[in-house]
Amino acid sequence: MILDRLPRSIPPPLLTELTAVYASNRDFHALSGDFPDPDDIRPEQVAAALAGELSNPDVEVLLARCEGRLVGTAITLAHHPDPADPDPWIGLLMVDATVQRQGHGRRLASLVEDRFRTAGRPAVRLAVLDNNPKGLAFWTTLGYGIIDHRRDRQLGRPCAVLRKEL
Repeated sequence: MILDRLPRSIPPPLLTELTAVYASNRDFHALSGDFPDPDDIRPEQVAAALAGELSNPDVEVLLARCEGRLVGTAITLAHHPDPADPDPWIGLLMVDATVQRQGHGRRLASLVEDRFRTAGRPAVRLAVLDNNPKGLAFWTTLGYGIIDHRRDRQLGRPCAVLRKEL
């Protein structure tokens, strides 16, 4: 698996690939409410969502490729807006649903953790929506533990906050 950073200006072919990854995760988007219609995720919606993320200089969008194919994406946050929170965050980790359960998610999570470890960060956090038991199971299997329950900052959705020491 190769990780690349998303360029600030997304070329149309890459936007098409990203839209396919997002659209393949219909069930997650139905839970999250990130898109108005999880059955009709459009390139301009994905572009707008990514532009919103990239407007924060602490955000990095990573693209995971396996044998040249885009198999997933991760959005990371180097510094949380709450100054009392010293850890970086994984804001999103998404694998193309057509290739899930093949180890891509584990590998992508490991590569993200390695980036933070290399940067000298001692731990990483993330939030899992309370209505996403599959997501919670994935992260706890990777060694993340629940440290808090609260609403997310963006949409006020109830979440479990997880942390893993690196």
